[in-house]
Amino acid sequence: MTPPVLPFEFLVTGKPVSHQTKDKKRLQAWKTTVRNAAEAHWNSHPTGENVRVVITHYYDTEPGNESGVPDSDNIVKPVRDALNGVIYADDYQITDFVSRRRNLNSSFRVKGMSSVLAKGFCSGDEFLHIRVDSAPDPTELD
Repeated sequence: MTPPVLPFEFLVTGKPVSHQTKDKKRLQAWKTTVRNAAEAHWNSHPTGENVRVVITHYYDTEPGNESGVPDSDNIVKPVRDALNGVIYADDYQITDFVSRRRNLNSSFRVKGMSSVLAKGFCSGDEFLHIRVDSAPDPTELD
């Protein structure tokens, strides 16, 4: 295996499953989907360094009708759990975390779009864009 290389980003196509769902089989299947997507692109052992994780959920619904879109805080835990032991050794290494939702039916102005994110937009399907980067210096305040 090669040494871990950050930043690392990948996509997971489909509607995320909330950790609050009563359908535990569906939740486990979603975690497996996320884990498999990460493993398909991560060619290393888990990093031992602290990380920043950014998850953006690009969903597809009519503007103003977002009742079926899961809250961003409810999709975080299954993703963090799925990446545990793959990208990082344990989720205690996540020092910074950002979770966002964006409607695919909106207009976007994107500078420096990565090829990974471009692939997600070109698919036309709902997806998660997940980026893992080295954690910022904890002694520096934003």
